[in-house]
Amino acid sequence: MNRLETLFKTKDQEIINVYCTAGFPELESTLPVMRSLQQSGADIIELGMPYSDPLADGPVIQSSGSTALRNGMTIAKLFEQLRDFRKEIAIPVILMGYMNPVLQFGFEKFCKTAAAIGVDGLILPDLPEREFETEYRAIIQKHGLDFIFLVTPETSEERVRKLDKLSTGFLYAVSSSSITGKDKDFKAVEKYLQRLQNLKLKNPVLVGFGIKDRQTFQSASKYANGAIIGTAYIQAIESSKNIEATTKLFLESVLK
Repeated sequence: MNRLETLFKTKDQEIINVYCTAGFPELESTLPVMRSLQQSGADIIELGMPYSDPLADGPVIQSSGSTALRNGMTIAKLFEQLRDFRKEIAIPVILMGYMNPVLQFGFEKFCKTAAAIGVDGLILPDLPEREFETEYRAIIQKHGLDFIFLVTPETSEERVRKLDKLSTGFLYAVSSSSITGKDKDFKAVEKYLQRLQNLKLKNPVLVGFGIKDRQTFQSASKYANGAIIGTAYIQAIESSKNIEATTKLFLESVLK
């Protein structure tokens, strides 16, 4: 079993996946932030690769990406930073980003390098399902990486089932069809998650977009295996003088 499978076999409730932007707040913050997340109870780290035109991201994550790019973060630099990260990080790590910089780096080279250093999976929201099936899935599978698709409340049942079939690791349930960081009507979100739960999907489901505190985390976890927090964490560490202490306080406020 890979790390994600092992995690979901041993813990199927209240899994917390925390998004952080590589190279933010400082260029060399990537590993210290990852270490702090692991120490403070994160189950999965979703590491964002900054891009100049991130379509799904709200202003906070966009701003963190712009800062990281100004700091000099690139995919090559990220792989350099992550070269020995498995010596200290044991939890699953997923790279989240957009196709343009990955294609510029070289798709197969990207997958090969990611797998070699110990990355577990990929989230590439702008990779169309058809291109995934015909062109990229074989490369991703060849290098043993999981690939996670996103579904929204507007995704039809037929398409949810199709994306669930194509995904490995977990299915990313976007809480609404908007950008990250927006407040959500969690009664409506709960109905949507109940609908997904009733489909008896193959993959575990993690909920993202609008999860920011204990209340929203618990609400999201009621009908899913857990949730993804990004914007609220980025805001917490943005001007922190002590990433470790800030991360500990932040995750305690969500989990306890």
